[in-house]
Amino acid sequence: MELQTKISLTPSDNPIDYHNKLMLLGSCFVENMGRKLDYFKFQQAQNPFGILFHPLAIENLVQRSIQEETYQKEEIFEQDGIWRCFDAHSDLRSEDSEELLQFLSQRLRETKIGLETSSHIVITLGTAWVYEHQDSNKIVANCHKVPQKQFTKKLLSVTKIESSLNNLVGMIQKVNPHAQIIFTISPVRHLKDGFVENQQSKAHLITAVQSVLSSRAQSRELSYFPSYEIMMDELRDYRFYGKDMVHPNELAVDYIWERFKSVWIAEDAYSIMDEVDAVQKGLMHRPFNPDSEAHQKFKTSLRTKITYLQERYPFIKFKMSSL
Repeated sequence: MELQTKISLTPSDNPIDYHNKLMLLGSCFVENMGRKLDYFKFQQAQNPFGILFHPLAIENLVQRSIQEETYQKEEIFEQDGIWRCFDAHSDLRSEDSEELLQFLSQRLRETKIGLETSSHIVITLGTAWVYEHQDSNKIVANCHKVPQKQFTKKLLSVTKIESSLNNLVGMIQKVNPHAQIIFTISPVRHLKDGFVENQQSKAHLITAVQSVLSSRAQSRELSYFPSYEIMMDELRDYRFYGKDMVHPNELAVDYIWERFKSVWIAEDAYSIMDEVDAVQKGLMHRPFNPDSEAHQKFKTSLRTKITYLQERYPFIKFKMSSL
C-alpha cells in the first residue's frame, strides 16, 4: 500500500564528494541544508551576506563581489546606534560605520573566492515579493524593521526574475565555467504576504527557474532540486511543520536532506559521512563517570578515529573541547 506520492529523482552524474567545495546562497532553507553539510564536514560556505530571500538580492551580491564593488559610507545607515546595510541581513551590523564597511568588504571577498573555486553552487529562492526603498528607488534585501511607509511592496514578474537568474548564471559561469549550479525553491511558506500571495510568489519563482533551465537545456551545469515540491507533495501534512506552521520542522528537513543526498552526494562519500557521524555523536556523548577507565578508552578510540579522518581529509575539523 502506497501512502504517499513520491517525486522521481535521478542521481546526478556530477555528485558532491569530500574533495568538492560548495557555496550556498539564498533563503533560510540554505541554512537547513548548510547545517547538514557542516555536520558531515563537507567543504562549504553559505550566505556571506546572511539570508537573502529574493533573486535580485542574490544577483546583487554576486555582481558586487565579482566586480569588487565595495560599499561606501552613503550605502549604509544608522538606526538606534547600530549601522546596517539594506543589501545584507540584520546579522551583519556594527556600532561603528567603518567596521561595518570593512566587514561588508571582507564578505564580498569571501563571496568572490567561493564563486570562483566552488564545484557546486546551490541557490535557494524564497520569495518573489520585494520591497523598494522609496528614497533610493532601490530594491532591498532586508528592511531591518525600518518603518514600512518608507518602502513600496512589489511582486517581481516572471520576466524580471528570469532576467535576474540569467544574469546570475552568466556572471558565475564567466568566473567559474565548470561550476554546477543547483537551483531550488524554499519550502518555507511566506504567509505574512498572504496565503494566495505566497502561492503566487512561489509560482513566479518556479516558472522563471524552469524557463531558464529550458532555455539552457544543453548546459549540464544547470540543475533543479525540488525542495518545495517534496514538501508540498511528499510531506503534505502539518505534522511536518514547526510550531509557526511556516518552517519545515526537523523531521521534514531530515527527509528533504535524505532526498538531496540521494541525488547530489556521491555514494563513495557515504562511508566517510558515517565515520564523521560516529565522531560527532562521540563528541556529544556525556559520560556518567568521566574519570572511569572505560571512558578514557572511549576518548582514546575517538581521538584515533579523528586522526584517521584528518590524515585523509586535513580540512575536517572538530570541536574537541570534551577531549
